[in-house]
Amino acid sequence: MLKIKSWVAALGLSVVAATTFAAEITGAGATFPYPVYAKWAEAYKAKSGVNMNYQSIGSSGGIKQIKAKTVDFGATDNPVSFEDLEKDGMLQFPAIIGGIVAVINVEGVKPGQLKLTGDLLAELFSGGIANWNDKRIADLNPGVKLPDAPVTVVHRADGSGTTAVFTDYLAKVNANWKQTVGAGAAVKWPAASSVGGKGNEGVSANVSRVKNSIGYVEYAYAKKNNMAHISLRNAAGQYVQPDDETFAAASAGTDWSKIPGMGTFLTNAAGAKSWPITAASFILVYKEPSDKANAAEVLKFFDFAFKEGKKLATDLEYVPMPDATTDFIRKNVWNKVNVK
Repeated sequence: MLKIKSWVAALGLSVVAATTFAAEITGAGATFPYPVYAKWAEAYKAKSGVNMNYQSIGSSGGIKQIKAKTVDFGATDNPVSFEDLEKDGMLQFPAIIGGIVAVINVEGVKPGQLKLTGDLLAELFSGGIANWNDKRIADLNPGVKLPDAPVTVVHRADGSGTTAVFTDYLAKVNANWKQTVGAGAAVKWPAASSVGGKGNEGVSANVSRVKNSIGYVEYAYAKKNNMAHISLRNAAGQYVQPDDETFAAASAGTDWSKIPGMGTFLTNAAGAKSWPITAASFILVYKEPSDKANAAEVLKFFDFAFKEGKKLATDLEYVPMPDATTDFIRKNVWNKVNVK
């Protein structure tokens, strides 16, 4: 712990002069963590005077921009492989944990009232279940009034880490989905009635606009827009609701220090309280950044977020990274970034 504190202090001292000119740092990528990054940026500017300008453009866009070196850091929910990190001279670390939820616009159905299994969720998004009063849904939800109306699927139109996580989950729980659609940041959506939206923002807006629709967003967007989410059966057979406790339960068994590049999916995790579509969002930085002062400021920003941004995260139902993990990041990831 003493060595970690010494390193952070040394980092601050080594860039005092340089960061005088770092009035702004820039990042781009995943829309999943945008609500909490915006709160962290506001708090960091109030404390340091440095602005963190984050473009919420989707994970694929974030990876593209950091590779083009047009931003100081990239952000993705679809972790980059260790081999690709090594090839590009980059490092990756998880910054926050949250949950992806299926949201619906079905009249009279309240948040958390509709229960689904992963298998039924995949059938809805594949078009295998085309009507809301399908017997398979109705049998699972006695007493819930379901309309005799067609299902409209709302999905991401851009390359998306949220999509990568969501489809990773569907591929784990539904063999047909795995064989015919697969998983990834962009997939060919099979449902006959479907609408695309850009970012978590676009999917939220379309589900809110289109009656009898279903989509998938990070939980903070569902809360912010007062959207009805589903209750989902997890790997332990329990129907659970999304919140910071069930997201934390899903991530509890992850030993980030043992994962090359720290990149992994947290979907369909074991545990009676685990939310099945939990995810981490990751930050990408260069080992040899072209702007060392800004790179140092990026690390200082996330150090601030890890230490002082926990309540801001939990207020939005995100889960802060555990202290043991952030200590590992400081000692074993950030120490490889050349900011001198």
